[in-house]
Amino acid sequence: MRYYFFIVIALFGITCNNNSAEKVTVKENINEEKPNFLKVTSYIKGQIFEINEKKQTPIKYTTVNDHMDSVFLKFETLNDVFKEFIHPEIDSANLVLLFTEEKFLDQTINAITFTYNPKVQLPDTMQLKHWDVYVEPETGKITRVYIVKKTRDNKTLQLTWQSGKWCKTTTLINNADGTLSVEKEEKISWDY
Repeated sequence: MRYYFFIVIALFGITCNNNSAEKVTVKENINEEKPNFLKVTSYIKGQIFEINEKKQTPIKYTTVNDHMDSVFLKFETLNDVFKEFIHPEIDSANLVLLFTEEKFLDQTINAITFTYNPKVQLPDTMQLKHWDVYVEPETGKITRVYIVKKTRDNKTLQLTWQSGKWCKTTTLINNADGTLSVEKEEKISWDY
């Protein structure tokens, strides 16, 4: 009889502990507000789709050491051309634990600016370092995106994407003295 009494007491104690733990977890989840990052990767993919739909061949201008060269791009190569900025997927699900979101109305450029910066030490495998998204206040449409990444060979890659018009990537070399110098610039225009 005592044996059953101790089992009932133990089960009652375990049940009480489990219920209180669940309540705390639920309460913590309710109070925790998760940011809803703008889906930049989906936006860029949509822009690539629009370029293909317009059927206006993009022109790529490459500048190295003050020498500019240009070439027309084939539509079927666009995903490959922009692959550096499609990975990793920029959205809340993937990056909310690593980056913070700040937003403010910048009246000088008439845009709501969303700025994303690391909130923790980023893993060595994370090449994405920072990004900004500019949204037109009246329409809610993205007008410009700016992304900073580190490449595998320790260079800095910057993307500026002007909605529906052009994008420019700048490759910067990290010098030994801590400064940056431009290795090359590539501007792709599809609204000309």
